[in-house]
Amino acid sequence: MKTIDPAVFTSTMSRIPGPVSVATTVTPSGLRFGFTGSSLSSLSLDPPMVLICLSKSASTHTAFTHATQFMINVLAAGQSEVALRFAQSGVDRFAAGDMRPCELGLPGLPDAAARLACALVDVLDGGDHSILTGRVLEASVGARSPLVYWDRSFNRPVPLTRTTTNSSRK
Repeated sequence: MKTIDPAVFTSTMSRIPGPVSVATTVTPSGLRFGFTGSSLSSLSLDPPMVLICLSKSASTHTAFTHATQFMINVLAAGQSEVALRFAQSGVDRFAAGDMRPCELGLPGLPDAAARLACALVDVLDGGDHSILTGRVLEASVGARSPLVYWDRSFNRPVPLTRTTTNSSRK
């Protein structure tokens, strides 16, 4: 079977916009972990489920694959610094103090575009990533527009404006 050049695949995937999210969890001993992800998707309506992918080499991998619950914070436009902080290794990602206990007591951003508090259902193999599937137990919808990652940069969705059709022009 022919394999696609990784550079071509990466370039192609960069053209597909994705929501920017920060997943968080807390261990039974109270340690907080989090990572930035852009591979978030709804999975099921009944029961309500989502999935998010995490690199198997991530420092947070064990914490999330052994968690019972996790939170997905869909970042709002203007929160790219949060995404960058949670994407870094070797730093205290929670030091800024912007994460607060939210749904289920999990660390969340009060002003996120949306939050999804989940029970971990399964961890599936996804090549060099693990696919975390979660049953949504609680959700919150914020008023702000989401942050989107597209073409290797952070963006804000812009609603399409209605245009005048040819039949209505004079």
